[in-house]
Amino acid sequence: MFRHRSPSIRSSLQARLVALWIALLASAAATAYLLFGLYTQSTAVQISQAEIAVGRACREIIDRYTVLLRKGDEPAGEALTGVVSGALAHWPGIEGGVWSAGQGSLAYAFPSYEGSGPKTDLPQAEREMIAAVNAESRSLGRSVVIHRVSRTQALLVQACPLPGREPGLTGWTMTRAHVNDGPAYTRFLAALGFLAVAVVGAAGFLGHFLYGYSRRIARLEAALAAPEREGADLAHLDRTGERELDRLVDALNAAGGRLREAREQALAAERFAALGRLSADIAHEIRNPIAAMRLKAENALATGEPERAATALRTILGQIGRVETLVRDLLHLTQPRPLHREPTDLRRLLSDSAQWHEDAARARAVRIRVAADTLPAAEHPHIDRAQVQRALDNLLLNALRHAPPGSAVTLDARRVLREGAARLELRVADEGPGVDPALRPHLFEPFVTGRSDGTGLGLAIVSKIAQAHRGQARLLEVGPATTFLLDLPWQPS
Repeated sequence: MFRHRSPSIRSSLQARLVALWIALLASAAATAYLLFGLYTQSTAVQISQAEIAVGRACREIIDRYTVLLRKGDEPAGEALTGVVSGALAHWPGIEGGVWSAGQGSLAYAFPSYEGSGPKTDLPQAEREMIAAVNAESRSLGRSVVIHRVSRTQALLVQACPLPGREPGLTGWTMTRAHVNDGPAYTRFLAALGFLAVAVVGAAGFLGHFLYGYSRRIARLEAALAAPEREGADLAHLDRTGERELDRLVDALNAAGGRLREAREQALAAERFAALGRLSADIAHEIRNPIAAMRLKAENALATGEPERAATALRTILGQIGRVETLVRDLLHLTQPRPLHREPTDLRRLLSDSAQWHEDAARARAVRIRVAADTLPAAEHPHIDRAQVQRALDNLLLNALRHAPPGSAVTLDARRVLREGAARLELRVADEGPGVDPALRPHLFEPFVTGRSDGTGLGLAIVSKIAQAHRGQARLLEVGPATTFLLDLPWQPS
């Protein structure tokens, strides 16, 4: 019972843990998605703030340039540089200048440059972008901002038209927003790192949990399955070290103890009942020949005739032989005999059995036919040769008593595979009238016979020998012939 429930318990536990693992992965993915969204939103805020800063710095250039114009002078040369430098002095990280449609850069300044000295050269890498944004601003007549976003930073350049008598002048500002740097990026990496560690840790814990529980349940399953293979009681289970499983182990061990006690009590009761039935049958079987002997002896004494006395003595000797046969079969049936398994040549075993009963078969005009051609030549079954020989003798004697003259008794041996295990099938078949249906349910019980001169112990001995080999003896219900089968393991398990 437990063997069939354990896999379902384990599968249910694994299914729930796998579902938990999938939910954990889904939670991790959702959290990572949210973190990325927050980081992206933070990056967008940084770019937006940088765009506001370059716009204000550009307007500062316009305001300072306008102040100089109101004084009546057209700023040029160092004056323009001073305008730009003064406008950007309070804007860290922003550089800029004044651009002419015909002459290009007229002024450039980067007051917050953190190098070894002031930076006075226009950045050549961004020159084309600066020229393009200034040209667009002139053509549109308003401020224009251009973004160029890379993996690590966003470059923002803004141009704004300058008022004055000289046409084609624009002011421009430029800054860089480091999108993969700063507090937001650090927090993002820290959150992702923590999430990765948590997921990997949870995966390792769940994997270890699943592996450990699967191994422990597999050991319990194997221990519970062993008695089914060997026909023993429920095995005593060792504790696993897991509190929940150990509670189940203790309960199973307690149940196994109660089962063993109940089985022992049932076996004891069955043995007493069988002993009572056997005693009654033995008393009945012995009483009949004793009564016959007593009657013959009394008649012989009453008449005093020598011939009747000799006849009575012969009858008494026959009944004594019957009692001796009964006692011998009882000893074979009741005395335990250990098995001495050894590889046995079945062809020779069947040949010897047929040869030993050849005279009895000839006297009844019956042939004994041996069929063992399908047996493997190089592989022999592990059986107790002497006991299997005795079982075959009883089956052959039974078949010869019932086979009609002119018929045949077949002794057959086969190696078959059943449920992945090799089995030995020994069959003895006769063409007699068959077994009385009323006797079939109790055919292998002691003292069950359909003949008046039989003891009813032959088939019981056959069944006991089969059970000692962990096999069984039975009557096959198919075919016109009466066939008895000995089904034995090819090798002991």
